[in-house]
Amino acid sequence: MTSIITGDIINSRESEPKKWLNALKNTLTTFGDSPKTWEIFRGDSFQLEIKPEHALKAAILIKAIIKIYKNIDVRIAIGLGKKTYDSDKITESNGSAFVNSGECFENMKNNTLAVKSDFEAFNTTINIMLELAQLTMNNWSATSSEIIKTSLENPQLNQGQIAKLLGKSQSNISEGLKRGGFDEITKLLDYYKTQVKTIC
Repeated sequence: MTSIITGDIINSRESEPKKWLNALKNTLTTFGDSPKTWEIFRGDSFQLEIKPEHALKAAILIKAIIKIYKNIDVRIAIGLGKKTYDSDKITESNGSAFVNSGECFENMKNNTLAVKSDFEAFNTTINIMLELAQLTMNNWSATSSEIIKTSLENPQLNQGQIAKLLGKSQSNISEGLKRGGFDEITKLLDYYKTQVKTIC
């Protein structure tokens, strides 16, 4: 079982690609090498292969990184399933994980984050939770996004250490995490992880 993240930048023309593209590439590089594990194509679309249990955290991290930049957001579909054809380029590989990711992406409409597996009960529950989470995540400010990004990247650091890292006060960090719904997102990630183990 693997998972494929398919994403594209919303309003990509509203922001200079130089700014967000490097940040996106730097993050994707932490998951593996291009073009085997990830690839950016058509300028503002990307695909990433990642272990199913880490997929949602990666998606939320990418969202936090993109929302640091003004006027843009990201649409992300996570497909869980098999990989039956392994190419040197992720965009040429195939299997049910790729099909689920593509179908999920095509059917997103107003959502910016959704999951599709071969298990309907899992899909329904997780996607309702993600729709609720988006009520907060879609409205993250640049400041909250940066604080959440740093917290997701450094789970071992406490608020005081994150404050030092970002050159902010601890009360700023606490406020940013609260406003961004970080505690609730952490619970959602834990729940997702336990559920994925039951279907993998």
